[in-house]
Amino acid sequence: MSCYSRLKKSFAQAPRLPLDSRTKYVLFSDCHRGTGTSNDNFLKNRNLYSAALQYYYRAGYTYIELGDGDELWENRSMKQITIAHGDIFRLLSLFHERRRLYMLYGNHDMIKKGRRYTVKNCSTYPCCCGNNPHLDNRPLFPDIKFHAGIILEASGSKDIYLTHGHQCDLFNSTLWRISRFLVRYVWKPVERYGVLDPTSAAKNYTRRKKTEQRLLRFAKKENVILITGHTHRPTLSEDDLCYCNSGSCVHPYSITCIEIEGLHISLIKWCFETKPDMSLRVARQVLSGPFILNRKV
Repeated sequence: MSCYSRLKKSFAQAPRLPLDSRTKYVLFSDCHRGTGTSNDNFLKNRNLYSAALQYYYRAGYTYIELGDGDELWENRSMKQITIAHGDIFRLLSLFHERRRLYMLYGNHDMIKKGRRYTVKNCSTYPCCCGNNPHLDNRPLFPDIKFHAGIILEASGSKDIYLTHGHQCDLFNSTLWRISRFLVRYVWKPVERYGVLDPTSAAKNYTRRKKTEQRLLRFAKKENVILITGHTHRPTLSEDDLCYCNSGSCVHPYSITCIEIEGLHISLIKWCFETKPDMSLRVARQVLSGPFILNRKV
């Protein structure tokens, strides 16, 4: 199956959500939440991510995660991840309670596409409540389904197709189990010595460029706006809105996301800033946009 065919299949039965002047979506990707150890690349930006979630929850946004939310190639246990980041999952569960949470799976959490796995591992999260030192399981996503793609249906402009983007790479889609084995048992142990995974689109420039070119060709052929993650390179340009990328939550000193508010789209960075009194604050910075969507692009 070709890259184009895999992408088409991802949207064949995709949920369709409305996109109009009243809707508000925030798109995150590639959080790679880990187990809180030195290999947990999400850990350094956890406070930024928590602050961003609280902001979007209060502002009435619907949260859409474009895959690779949890690092399930390097780690075997989803339970260990929820224990390490219980406060994060509590915030996500608030979105879910109000029907403002949608999840996609990527190559690093491909196992979530199986309903049996999600029922067993993604229904509750451990929570230590009050003065009780013992962990108590609380509802997380009791009826959640992880999708391959989502379509935002617009009136007067192109539809927006959301997916992770791993479909353009054979080793990260069809042969993902082989890649998971290599990451878990080969690249993870040597990563601490500075050796980068050559199969990763995020760490290999040549592979990343080819992946982005394939995604752009798909968007133009289908005449849609395609928003993905996977490559970790945030992308939003008014000159070519066909392909956009939300970036990741594992950048060295920041996290990035895409906001769609009404019929406008923006690329956002969350980072720490130093105030004049030398204290630190969490800052929301607009990297690109807002660009209007309600026109033929």
